[in-house]
Amino acid sequence: MSSVDLATTYLGLRLANPFITGASPLSDHLDTVRRLEDAGCAAIVLHSLFEEQITQAETGRIRRLDPLDPEFAGVVSYFPDPDAYALRPHEYLEHLRRVKEAVRIPVIGSLNGTTAEAWLKFAGLIEQAGADALELNVYEVNTDPSDTAITIEEQLRQIVRAVTSELRIPVAVKLSPYFTAFANLVRQLDVAGASGLVLFNRFLQPDIDVQHMAVWPRLELSTNAELLLRLRWLAILRGQTRRSLAATGGVATPSDGIKAILAGADAVQMVSAILRHGPSYFRPMREGLTRWMESLGIARLDDVRGRLSLARTAEPAAFERAQYVRTLSKWSSWFGYEAQRGMHEEDESKLPS
Repeated sequence: MSSVDLATTYLGLRLANPFITGASPLSDHLDTVRRLEDAGCAAIVLHSLFEEQITQAETGRIRRLDPLDPEFAGVVSYFPDPDAYALRPHEYLEHLRRVKEAVRIPVIGSLNGTTAEAWLKFAGLIEQAGADALELNVYEVNTDPSDTAITIEEQLRQIVRAVTSELRIPVAVKLSPYFTAFANLVRQLDVAGASGLVLFNRFLQPDIDVQHMAVWPRLELSTNAELLLRLRWLAILRGQTRRSLAATGGVATPSDGIKAILAGADAVQMVSAILRHGPSYFRPMREGLTRWMESLGIARLDDVRGRLSLARTAEPAAFERAQYVRTLSKWSSWFGYEAQRGMHEEDESKLPS
C-alpha cells in the first residue's frame, strides 16, 4: 500500500484527493455519479442551473424580457425552451437530494447567472436540499459600452455578497480571466464572502454559418493548450488569498494535474478528459500523482501544493516580467538561428551536384 497522502481541503471540505468533476452533464445520471465515486472522484459539482431557467419558471420572463412581447420575441427565442434543459428548477433540487443519497463524497450545487436579483434565493433551496457547497458561475460578455470596469466588478461583488450572506455552506466563485485588475478583484471577492475561486470559466464563442448567414453555437472539449493561463493565475494568487483555489479547463493528463497543484490548486476540476475517457479515468489521474510523489519522496500533497507559486518569490511583478522577457529573447535567438540555417541550406541547394 502506498504511503502517499493525496488528501486535500477545498472550501473547507476534506477530500481524499484533489481530482473532482466540474459542472457538466456527468452529474445528470445517478449511475454515472456512482461510477465517478467508485473510480476515485473526490467530489462532484452538479450541472449548472441557469438564472434564465429560474426566472422563466417563476415569472415567465427571461432577463426581464417578456417572450410574448413582439419587440423581444426574437431575442428571447435564442434561449432554450424550458424542456431543452437537463432539469427544471424543482427537478434540480430533487436530483441533488438523490445524488447526495447515492454517494458519500461531497456534492456541490451550481448556479449560473449574471444579476443580483430574486433568482439568487434559489441558492438557499440548494443548501436546504443538502448541497455541501455552492459554485457560483458568473458568466457574461458585457456588450454595453457605457458599463465601466468598476460597474461590472461591483455587480459581481453584489451577487457574491447576496449569496454568501444568506448561506451557511461555502461558496466558490467561478470566474473568467477577463478583468482589468484580476488580483484586486480576487481581494474584493474575499471581502464579499467567497470561500473559493474556480479558474477559469471557458470563454465560449459562437461560430458563423456562412451558408445560412447565421450565428451558430460551437462547443469543443478543452485540451491542455488551455492550461497555461490557469497555471499562471493559480501561481500568482497562491499566497495572496486564503481562499481555496480550483483549476478548471485544460487538465487532460496526470502531468497536467500535477502542474496545477504545483502552481497552487487545492482541487482540480475535470470534465473534458472524463467525457473522452469515461469515469474510470480518475484512477490513472490519482495513480499518476501518487507515482510522481513517490519518485520524489514526497509523502503529503500539502508538501507540494504551491511549490512553484509566486508566494515563494520576493518580487512577483519582477518575476512575471522576467519570464516574459526571457521567453521573447529565447524566441529571438531561436528564430535567428533557424533563419540563418534556412538560408545556408538554401544556398547549398543552389550548388551544382
